[in-house]
Amino acid sequence: MEQTLVIVKPDAVARGLIGEVIRRFEAEGLVVCGLKMVWLAQKEAEGFYQVHRHRPFFESLTHFMASGPCVMMVLEGEKAIGCVRTLMGATDPAEADEGTLRRSFATSIEKNVVHGSDSAASAAFEIPYFFNRLEIIPVAERGETSLA
Repeated sequence: MEQTLVIVKPDAVARGLIGEVIRRFEAEGLVVCGLKMVWLAQKEAEGFYQVHRHRPFFESLTHFMASGPCVMMVLEGEKAIGCVRTLMGATDPAEADEGTLRRSFATSIEKNVVHGSDSAASAAFEIPYFFNRLEIIPVAERGETSLA
């Protein structure tokens, strides 16, 4: 099983898309292992996106990510990173495949609804940036979850 970080970005939160984003991931067999809403401070956004610090879009991206609440999720499943990347679609919604989250809901390259870890190395940095070990409950640790 693999874990990945997904962020429902401020544009999607403001537009009431949290449930639809989660629904689409769960419909593909991914399991939510951690979930919270946060409003990033500018410095927190800069720290998270530090890999892009020298790119021309860094300032705009970090201001956008600090502009409103985001929903952070840890998703788990077989090949979760690749599955999430496929479901999200290309960064530019005009280039995203039909049926992907970005093609369906994004309004621009920056306001593209979701972020997802792009590799196991990224997930290893990103997940603990937002979650401590007590906030993530892996599938293997859940036991019986039936309400019957």
